Amino acid sequence: MFEQINQKKALLDANRPLPKYTVKSLREKLLLEWTYNSNAIEGNTLTINETKVVLEGITVGGKTMREHLEVLNHRDAIQFVEDIVQKGEPLSEWQIKNLHRLVLKGIDDQYAGVYRDQQVFISGAKHTPPPPYLIKEEMEQLITWYEQAETKKLHPVTRGAMLHAIFVGIHPFIDGNGRTSRLLLNLELMKDGFPPIVIKVANRLAYYEALDKAHTKKEYDDFINLVTIEVEDSLNLYLSAINKNA
Repeated sequence: MFEQINQKKALLDANRPLPKYTVKSLREKLLLEWTYNSNAIEGNTLTINETKVVLEGITVGGKTMREHLEVLNHRDAIQFVEDIVQKGEPLSEWQIKNLHRLVLKGIDDQYAGVYRDQQVFISGAKHTPPPPYLIKEEMEQLITWYEQAETKKLHPVTRGAMLHAIFVGIHPFIDGNGRTSRLLLNLELMKDGFPPIVIKVANRLAYYEALDKAHTKKEYDDFINLVTIEVEDSLNLYLSAINKNA
C-alpha cells in the first residue's frame, strides 16, 4: 500500500537538504493551502487569495472578524506544530490542548484548550461523540494507544490517519476539532520527515464519509487511503522542486 510513497520519500531524503529558498517557498505554499482548505472545510468563506492577503496582515472587507482570526490562528498553530517537530517533543494531552488553544484564540477564549462540558453532535454523521464525562478518559486512552509499541510500528501515514480519526471521533472540544485533528495528522507525518499534507475542501464529502465509517464501523482503510493520496501529492510537489533544481 505504501510502496510508492516510501520510494518517493527515500528519493526526497536522498536529496536533502533542499536549497534554502526552495524550502521557504514550499513552506509558504503549503501553509497557505493548508490554512485555506482546513478553514474552508469548516465553512470559512475566504477564498485562497483572500486567505493569502489576511496572512500578509491585510483586512478583507465584508468578511467577519472570526474568519480573519481563523486564518491567523491557524498560521500560529502551524508554527507550534513546527516547533514541536523541531524539539522532538512526545505527544501529550497538554500539547493537544495548547494546539487547540491557538486554534480558538480570540474566537472563543472560554473554551480554547478546554474539554467540552456539553454533549455535541456532528451534522450529517451517524456517529455521536461521547458524553462530556467520558472525554478525559477517552483522551487518556488515545495517548495510551499512541504510546503503545504496536502503534509505534505502524507506518507513519497509518498512525497519523488513525490519530486524526480517533481524536475527531472523541470530539473533545466544543469547536475547532476538525482543524486540530488535521494539525495532529500533519504533526505525526512531519515528525517522520514527510511534508505536511492538505486535505482539500473539494474532497470534503469523501473525507467526512471515510471518517464516519471509521467511527461507526472501526474500519479505517478508506480514511487511510484518502490520506495516502494527499501524502503522495505533497511528496510529488517536493520532488518536482528537486527536478527543477537539477
